[in-house]
Amino acid sequence: MSGVDERERSAGGASPDAAGPEGEMDSGWVLPEQQPPPPAPPPPAPPFSWPASHEQPAHHEFHHPLDRVTGNLPRRLRILVDWVVTIVGAVAIVLAIKAWVVNPYRIPSSSMEPTLHCGRPAPGCEARFSDRVLANRFVYHFRDPARGDVIVFQTPPSAKAKCGAGGTFVKRIIGLPNETVQVKLRRGAAYVFIDGKRLDEPYIEQDRRDIGPAESFKVPAGHYFVMGDNRSQSCDSRVWGSVPRENLIGKVFMTYWPPQRISFR
Repeated sequence: MSGVDERERSAGGASPDAAGPEGEMDSGWVLPEQQPPPPAPPPPAPPFSWPASHEQPAHHEFHHPLDRVTGNLPRRLRILVDWVVTIVGAVAIVLAIKAWVVNPYRIPSSSMEPTLHCGRPAPGCEARFSDRVLANRFVYHFRDPARGDVIVFQTPPSAKAKCGAGGTFVKRIIGLPNETVQVKLRRGAAYVFIDGKRLDEPYIEQDRRDIGPAESFKVPAGHYFVMGDNRSQSCDSRVWGSVPRENLIGKVFMTYWPPQRISFR
């Protein structure tokens, strides 16, 4: 070997013999085909955390009182019980509302025309459909009935005997307990006087006033004198007397049908 070769080797020059196995250089550089593959992207986040295999399943929490009773039942039976309880509860709520809060009524006759309409072809009715109203059943637990209130009430027994109909009526309160209600004739029409003073009744149309006779009534304590707005077609306290306070069901506060008649009073 020549002296030149010796000097090149001693100077550290690179040569094919300096490469390590599989082409790896001493500097640690890795050929592209030997690089590890890039890490896989993480899976999309689920809507809830996936429990680790070593975690215990979460303890079931009762979200409804009924779950404590039906929690151990088969799923189909639990669903059936839930539906039955829901339906029974809804019916009970509706019945409770009707019994103590609000109840609907239909106007069957012309005795309250034109304030409340009845449907033709009943005599004296102005509308195609009868008005349907809502009565507040609890308002008189907090205040006394007032003059002018349109009320729903149970008629006294004499109403059926004298008017041919009884049960639930809708009329307007005219006389209060211990008052004197008089019907006096003026120019061929009957007007109401309370304790000698004429009652202003803007809800009465002139052609719907009756023509007598002149009468006087003393309203007993705890009773109310009621009349229909269509005086000539109303069988009311003038015929069968005053209504006891306990017979009052509630105050009419809304007409809800037909749609064009929706109103509050």
